[in-house]
Amino acid sequence: MEFAEMDSAVLFGLLTMMTWGIWIILANAASESIDPRTAAAISYLTAGLLALGFIVVSDASVAVTARGWVLAGAAGLFAGIGLISMYVGFAQGSTTVVSTLGAMYFVVAAVIGMIVLGDEVTMTKLAGIAFAVIGVVLVAR
Repeated sequence: MEFAEMDSAVLFGLLTMMTWGIWIILANAASESIDPRTAAAISYLTAGLLALGFIVVSDASVAVTARGWVLAGAAGLFAGIGLISMYVGFAQGSTTVVSTLGAMYFVVAAVIGMIVLGDEVTMTKLAGIAFAVIGVVLVAR
């Protein structure tokens, strides 16, 4: 990865971190104001419209293969389940606990990557996962 690509990755990673952090707070407030399932639907409808608008104004290809359609659909299914469970969780309990546990999705992806996809397993990666779990336990307490 070249330096310019790394800068871009860091920039978009930071943007993702900040916007998702704000999204969590707004999602919690929405779940306290209206039915959390309705709030989840409005949130994803808005995000979907934004994504479609981005396709229109960018040079994104609209060519879709059957495999791509199935994988993107499955990804949307799991994202939707996670979104609904997060909004319902906000209505049931603490924003800190729900958002912190939900933010552990990267550990699930890392473990699946190592076990199923054959990503390299290193002591550094295992230590990172362990520290992430410890961090979640400390924040959620």
